[in-house]
Amino acid sequence: MHIERAANSDAEEILALQRLAYRSEAELYDDFNIPPMLETAEQIKNNFGKEIFLKAVIDRKIVGSVKAFDKGGTCHIGRLVVHPEFQNQGIGTQLMNEIESIFGESKRFELFTGHRSEKNLHLYQKLGYQAFTTEKVHDRLTLVFMEKLRREKP
Repeated sequence: MHIERAANSDAEEILALQRLAYRSEAELYDDFNIPPMLETAEQIKNNFGKEIFLKAVIDRKIVGSVKAFDKGGTCHIGRLVVHPEFQNQGIGTQLMNEIESIFGESKRFELFTGHRSEKNLHLYQKLGYQAFTTEKVHDRLTLVFMEKLRREKP
């Protein structure tokens, strides 16, 4: 497995992986109208100019992806996805570590996930993220916003 920057030509494959990976989230919250399920390949392509996309590749197949951008010293991380057959093998952790490394000048990292997404919450906490606020979307979904501050080097 290797991680590299994704290209515009990867948009369709990333979208297919995103929909597959977020299906369990949609089922968990009984809501298939969440943005990752509704996003189009064109929208992803348009975001390539504004965000950095990484992909995890095994045998020329994208099995994981994450995207991020910096605004005002805060790196906003989103759409961390790993193919269900490749989960719990450290791919998500490696993608997170790589995106944090790319945004080495950011002073803070921020992301969000659903309140019942226990695997996601556990992963982010293990990586040093802490919840700092929540936002109720509807009766079945509350978003948990998490942050991680960059440690100053001695």
